[in-house]
Amino acid sequence: MRGKGYTASISYDRRLYKEDIAGSIAHVKMLARQGILSGRDSKTIVSGLEAILLEIAGGIFPWKEELEDIHMNVEARLHEIIGSVAGRMHTARSRNDQVTTDLRLYVKSAIESTLAGIVALQTAILDQAEKNISVVMPGYTHLQMAQPVLLAHHLLAYFEMLERDKDRLQEAFARVDVLPLGSGALAGSPYPLDRDFVAKELGFSRISSNSMDAVSDRDFVLDYMYSSSVIMTHLSRLAEEMVLWSSEEFGFVRMGENHSTGSSIMPQKRNPDFAELGRGRSGRVYGNLVGFLTTLKGLPLTYNRDLQEDKEGLFDSIDTVLSTLDAFTGMLEDINFDSNKMLEATEKGFMLATDLADYLVSKGLPFRESYDVIKALTSYAQTEKKSFDQLSLAEYQQFSSLFGDEVLKIDLESSLMARSVSGGTAPSNVKSELRRARKIVDSIKI
Repeated sequence: MRGKGYTASISYDRRLYKEDIAGSIAHVKMLARQGILSGRDSKTIVSGLEAILLEIAGGIFPWKEELEDIHMNVEARLHEIIGSVAGRMHTARSRNDQVTTDLRLYVKSAIESTLAGIVALQTAILDQAEKNISVVMPGYTHLQMAQPVLLAHHLLAYFEMLERDKDRLQEAFARVDVLPLGSGALAGSPYPLDRDFVAKELGFSRISSNSMDAVSDRDFVLDYMYSSSVIMTHLSRLAEEMVLWSSEEFGFVRMGENHSTGSSIMPQKRNPDFAELGRGRSGRVYGNLVGFLTTLKGLPLTYNRDLQEDKEGLFDSIDTVLSTLDAFTGMLEDINFDSNKMLEATEKGFMLATDLADYLVSKGLPFRESYDVIKALTSYAQTEKKSFDQLSLAEYQQFSSLFGDEVLKIDLESSLMARSVSGGTAPSNVKSELRRARKIVDSIKI
């Protein structure tokens, strides 16, 4: 038969078994409370479902592809265990509201796991920032050395990115936390259902308001896919810096042996494979989002079989994000920063140029004129192959009579100390931000 198995989803939607069984148990209990199902039948069905749960968890459940999906596999097995009373379980529901209930439960759990993974990575970042609190490094714009910053300040930038990721996930959780069960196929149910009871049993904060929207809504899938795409963007940026920084040209970090691999032919090399794979897998997560957006864009209300395509991309995004967060946490824990290399690099890029310009501003020179003076001074120093600290006061004064003895005291430390505005890289600021960040992660209960 051509196309055999084409409509089956059991190969991937079987991972929803816990949610499917939990939803069925809550539904059956409600039916009994409402007098739609006898208490005896309810207990029999619940007992059978609990037995199936143990079979699946134990790896002995007889999956059948011809039954197509998780719902029919469970229901068919229930018939085998308890007989015809199993047919009462599906009273007052459709596979349409059943599957979206399952998926919402699954996404809620995935969000909680992702939040926990983010907190673990944030903790690893804070540990490294605190350990390297005094390390000075070049800050970059356009990948050109710009101004000196503390390494801890640089690392805290990723902490902030991950904080925004947490915010997005928490907002997504609020939107997925809606019970659709009771919407039926599309029009609602003629039975006197207690949807609030089911919501409470399953841990939903509220119930859906429109049955047609409830069975066709997959915005919550997009929410997770989008949130995971932004997470992977941030992790990919971190990965890119680790790849650059671990190169001989930078030499700022040495990747731990558990999170890098040797070359198959060049024994001197250690390749940052974990970082590169995380960077590469961001593309897969983006693809899942774009693919499912494309699936949804032309669907009329209400349920269409196209919606079966909501799962594989979602599951792949969940798996990819969770594994990447875990791998990057280990990578950050296992990394060593070379403070000497970073300090040496700060001496190469005339990074105190802005401080010198600000010095002239403090003497009354307009900034644009000050900028031109320091630009000319920098060109002179480059020609003479000197750094700023090798210039004499007389050389400074060739470019402006406003330069005094104090200019010779401008150095990395004074540059850092000067950036004391809120959010700046001054050591006192960074220490304060580290304390704030530590309180955030220590207060979270996942």
